Amino acid sequence: MNVFEAVKQSVTTRQAAEMYGVKIRRGGMACCIFHEDRTPSMKVDNRFHCFGCGADGDVIDFVMQLYGIGSKEAAQKLAADFGICYDNKSRASPRPMQRKVSPEQQLWQKADYCFRVLCDYLHLLEYWKEAYAPKTAEEHWHPRFVEALQKLSYIEYLTDILLYGEAEDKAALIIEHGKEVVQLEQRITGIKAGNSTGVEADNGSNGTAKER
Repeated sequence: MNVFEAVKQSVTTRQAAEMYGVKIRRGGMACCIFHEDRTPSMKVDNRFHCFGCGADGDVIDFVMQLYGIGSKEAAQKLAADFGICYDNKSRASPRPMQRKVSPEQQLWQKADYCFRVLCDYLHLLEYWKEAYAPKTAEEHWHPRFVEALQKLSYIEYLTDILLYGEAEDKAALIIEHGKEVVQLEQRITGIKAGNSTGVEADNGSNGTAKER
């Protein structure tokens, strides 16, 4: 099996894209790296296709265009980076390897985590705003309704930074709110699990109310 066959059977374009620092969003979409793209227009899976500029191909084509190298060099780079053994007699077999995660990849991973948790919280707030809205002017406002009013706009602002902001803005958000996001995830998990005793999550910085 030659290097081209070995690579194509062992590595998807998405795996390669993530390995080389490309941010893959929900649904396998990414901002195209082959043209100026501010909104995700490139679908990345086993192959890749950009609905904006038309870039298309398999994993080897992707690396060729990404690094401006020939097909053989691209295949050999993938084989080396993913630890793929190949020859003319045996099937490809990945070697155990320790992948190095670049600082940029670490940032994307943390941003992904924060975005996921904040989106869950945002959907919860939207539900609370409707489900716990007072039915009459005299009715006492439920703490969840109050929390939704207080937090919706700000959480939308934070998710916009994680989705569209510059790397520096995302890093600053992660540093400032990282611990709160971890606590928020724990609180949401408790709510989804139907914990009757509730989860104490009033940490003072995110202003969330204690669950009843």
